[in-house]
Amino acid sequence: MTACSTSHKVVDWEAAARWVQDLQGQGKLAVFTNGCFDLLHVGHVRYLEAARSLGDGLIVGVNTDVSVKRLGKGPGRPFTPEGDRARVLAACACVDRVVLFAEDTPLALITLLTPDILVKGGDYQLDEIVGREVVLARGGRVVPLPFVPGYSTTGLIDRLRSGS
Repeated sequence: MTACSTSHKVVDWEAAARWVQDLQGQGKLAVFTNGCFDLLHVGHVRYLEAARSLGDGLIVGVNTDVSVKRLGKGPGRPFTPEGDRARVLAACACVDRVVLFAEDTPLALITLLTPDILVKGGDYQLDEIVGREVVLARGGRVVPLPFVPGYSTTGLIDRLRSGS
């Protein structure tokens, strides 16, 4: 039996940058997205699959616990510690690399990585997508993906709290 581990997909900033450079050096497209991914649900999975379909490799920036708290997601958030959130995302077949960031926005990470395609959910307007200038200046694309209706972490938390 072969062991299955995805822990190698969770990397630091330097390794993330090398991975993107290696991919681009092969003439392939690197896709980047980011978020908290506190309680992974099918809306996240569909979003990540759609993001990955736009290029040859998907790297996901994940807010650290401190960053999530500063974003004001709600009391007790995040529910899932950053290392666990990163590992769960790494286990998704469509995710090639995961990297944590502690800043309020992923701008510094995007600037370092220089992805070819930047993706955010459709709840963001194009002019609200952090890092768009960096990606567009390199000739890349910025893609807001349609929001998957009926799926949100906040909605899931509300349902769990109400018992329905």
